[in-house]
Amino acid sequence: MNTSSRHIPWGALGPWLALAAASAFFATQSERFLTGENLSLVLQQVMVVGVLAIGQTLIILTAGIDLSCGMVMALGGMVVTKLAVESGLHPLLAMACGIAVTCAFGLVNGLLVTRAKLPSFIVTLGTMNIAFAVTQIYSKSQTVTNLPDMLTGIGNTFTLGGTEISWGTVLMVGLYFVAWRLLADTAPGRHLYAVGNQAEAARLTGIPVERVLLGVYVLAGFFYGIAALLSIARTGVGDPQAGQTENLDTITAVVLGGTSLFGGRGIILGSLVGAVIVGVFRNGLTLMGVASVVQTLITGVLVILAVAADQMSRKGAR
Repeated sequence: MNTSSRHIPWGALGPWLALAAASAFFATQSERFLTGENLSLVLQQVMVVGVLAIGQTLIILTAGIDLSCGMVMALGGMVVTKLAVESGLHPLLAMACGIAVTCAFGLVNGLLVTRAKLPSFIVTLGTMNIAFAVTQIYSKSQTVTNLPDMLTGIGNTFTLGGTEISWGTVLMVGLYFVAWRLLADTAPGRHLYAVGNQAEAARLTGIPVERVLLGVYVLAGFFYGIAALLSIARTGVGDPQAGQTENLDTITAVVLGGTSLFGGRGIILGSLVGAVIVGVFRNGLTLMGVASVVQTLITGVLVILAVAADQMSRKGAR
């Protein structure tokens, strides 16, 4: 059943209930957890993965997957910072160049999937390694510092109700709202879900399947470029080592948010909730003094449980 419609299915409440349960648990373990300062910190910590997860969600909704998102983001970030700092390009133009590079990688991924008919897993595994190598060669493995203020501006904060909130958090939430409305209320959004449900059936109804898929990969590249800008603003540097775990982090967020890895089912706002769930667990466990390796273990268990729940729900729907 298509979950792109305006009516949110009861199953989509699962991630929200999980987030509420996790928050309630950690609130009992640390009095610092529910403070405005700490919750704002959680959102700042997940904003890069959260924006990457928008692009990942679009691709997974078409029954694909993108392993290259983190490395493509890192390359985009290096292009932005090196052009702005070392080449003296205006920061806005440098940002545009960085986003153009990430969109170009999305275009390459899309062409290989649609024209060469290669599996998205293999394609993006290859472009992940290509993006990593190009990043290292282009940057000479050197971090870029002394960034102009315009590149770090969205990392600044403003005060709301006594709590410091990052402009990057606002941007992330705004992008999710726009993506949600586009998927719910436009023909391209409905076509995307149709392709994910059954590509051949969508083709028979006149939907240009290859064009939809190509557009999805390019649009995902755009979101990876925005994530690169957020990463730069958050860290204050151009880091050639960035993005090395974000591909798995985005898949984790998407799966925990209720989007099916088999395509055609899910609500994009769920990926935001999934990213926040991971952030809440890591933050809460840190406040409890739990070692980072245990946090990784728990995150892995959560992913397996989410995929198992998806499998059971699919079997139950048959």
